[in-house]
Amino acid sequence: MDDVDYTSEQLMDDAPEPLGNDADFPPRSPVPLHLSHYDQTGEAHMVDVSDKLATRREAVASAFVELSDAVLEALPQNPKGNPLEVARFAGIQAAKQTSSLIPMCHQIALSFVDIQTKIVEGGVAIEATAATVAGTGVEMEAMVAASIAALTIYDMTKALDKGIRIREVVLMRKTGGKSGDYRRGSL
Repeated sequence: MDDVDYTSEQLMDDAPEPLGNDADFPPRSPVPLHLSHYDQTGEAHMVDVSDKLATRREAVASAFVELSDAVLEALPQNPKGNPLEVARFAGIQAAKQTSSLIPMCHQIALSFVDIQTKIVEGGVAIEATAATVAGTGVEMEAMVAASIAALTIYDMTKALDKGIRIREVVLMRKTGGKSGDYRRGSL
């Protein structure tokens, strides 16, 4: 690369076109004008939640692990153990480690974490639920749990197929907190 300084407009002109079209993606909620993890100077910082009320908050995230029919048939006979059960434990453990992985996440006491896995056509659907009674939400804990559960299924089955895909790690819904309730696909 050369040592030329580019303006943000020039960088955007060179950006690749987005995948798909707007019809391929659900509508997004309006973006807030201020991102809370940045101060007035633009530096990232941890948000002070000490003035927020401790209320019950819950979040549900999902992920999908795309597997071939051969891998799906072999799931129960894995020499490392049952991949879905190991993924469940890994997701629970991951939720408890979120603040160690995501720099600006608060360390919170989780009151509940649950990972559900279901073999469906084309792969494994994962749903991760995290709950707390705290002054901040658990969306990241649920998403980390779903992601790590999916990665664990990959790890447990990669000997059979390196082409496994993890996709659609998303927040499905959340309740509680100042921003209120959220359900994916609703405005």
